[in-house]
Amino acid sequence: MPKKSQEATATTSKPRKAPAAKSAPTHNEIALRAYHIFLQRNGAPGNPFDDWKQAEQQLLAETAMSKPKSRRKSKVVSIAA
Repeated sequence: MPKKSQEATATTSKPRKAPAAKSAPTHNEIALRAYHIFLQRNGAPGNPFDDWKQAEQQLLAETAMSKPKSRRKSKVVSIAA
């Protein structure tokens, strides 16, 4: 069986997709942030659920702020006399 040239294999390979933009924080990211909130309290008693929700809200807010805002194209309207 003849060997394929490097050119032939390069053209038949699938193109790589760009990584998708992050839409939501992962479970591990939220857990780490919640742990940091716990540490900020110096390990004082608290509600783990509240820490989790606070961490999730912080990460969602950071994600929303880092997304580029879409710009609308303005219409140019000519006024004929």
